[in-house]
Amino acid sequence: MSPVVPHDPRWPARHAEAAARVVAALAPMPITLHHIGSTAVPGIMAKPIIDMLGDVASLAALDAAGPKLVALGIEAMGEYGIPGRRYFRMNEGGVRSHHLHIFAAGAPPIARHLAFRDYLIAHPAVAAAYSALKAGLPETGYQDAKDPFIAATLPDALAWAQAQRLTQ
Repeated sequence: MSPVVPHDPRWPARHAEAAARVVAALAPMPITLHHIGSTAVPGIMAKPIIDMLGDVASLAALDAAGPKLVALGIEAMGEYGIPGRRYFRMNEGGVRSHHLHIFAAGAPPIARHLAFRDYLIAHPAVAAAYSALKAGLPETGYQDAKDPFIAATLPDALAWAQAQRLTQ
């Protein structure tokens, strides 16, 4: 059985609500939060878990403020296999609802995630192909099975994002 569901138009609002809670909890530390992943791309199939990407000036300051997030019931997972990332999981009603990935401002994964998201939004045919691929994947091995599509698309997404910055 595929782990993805049709796009839910409530996902952006759910991101905004969670982002507001995180920003308030970490205040006065500035953090920028972006809605990423398939739930941020209108019309495509997605696992119903909101992916959030944050950037902060200092991971050390974030680590010191981490207990504020834990107090909200957000589970701190440390780097969780990706150096330079702080990963947090959020649940609603006992069900995983959000993933929060935070990097230091300017870290390369930030640009990659945003470029991929924006490229899919700007290129509906590519987004549809990605959605169709995901709809056919079983839950076991889901992440690994979609990685080749992401790897093949990412160079185009990064080049497109760079061209967008140059024309603005």
